[in-house]
Amino acid sequence: MARGGKSGPRNSAGRRGLTVRVKTAKGRKLASTRWLQRQLNDPYVEEAKRQGYRSRAAFKLLEMDDKHHLLKPGGIVVDLGAAPGGWSQVAVERVKADQDASAGRVIAADLNDIEPVPGATFMQVDVTDAEAGEMIRAALGGARVDVVLSDMAASSTGHRQTDHLRVISLAEAALDIAEDVLKPGGAYLAKVLQGGASGDFLTRLRQNFAKVAHVKPKASRQDSSEVYVLAKGYRGPDGAE
Repeated sequence: MARGGKSGPRNSAGRRGLTVRVKTAKGRKLASTRWLQRQLNDPYVEEAKRQGYRSRAAFKLLEMDDKHHLLKPGGIVVDLGAAPGGWSQVAVERVKADQDASAGRVIAADLNDIEPVPGATFMQVDVTDAEAGEMIRAALGGARVDVVLSDMAASSTGHRQTDHLRVISLAEAALDIAEDVLKPGGAYLAKVLQGGASGDFLTRLRQNFAKVAHVKPKASRQDSSEVYVLAKGYRGPDGAE
């Protein structure tokens, strides 16, 4: 189980300047070598291991929640595209889904099976399936959700516009589910790429939520084009919060 719940790596001044360099091994592509070197020199990767989180992405959610207060004790959370489970771990901690008193609930959904996250209920489901929302709603037993999270991202094609459209498609699928399961006043947080939500997608968000903003946590890598769209104050299916 992850521990600590801190939103950033501890002071690493003692290691400053000690950059690990990876030689390009025979048979390893240059891009793979660069990725490995970046991982080895990323303080968030090291801190995730130290605190027991499954990915450095946990610190992105911790940071955004520290600022925007999405995950509250006793809350119900749906984490879409949950693998490998870092965001679900944070959600379990913050809504106290692993405690008996005032326990919240976390539903973790992903197309692929993942190692169980203590305190979370896992569903193996394709979140882009038209029936996904109904399946998740059934698993909730009629309960409405406080927060829908999505850190989903499609594999990069190297073509910025194509990658943006693919990520927006996943964010829209997550929004379909959010509109099925959120309670009035609930929140939706999803990954998009640089340029953020726009066009019909942004219009839809503004129609259905009281506040819509783009956020980029410090834990996102500097060379990453990812940003997150945060929508708060769900108006409900009848359009009234």
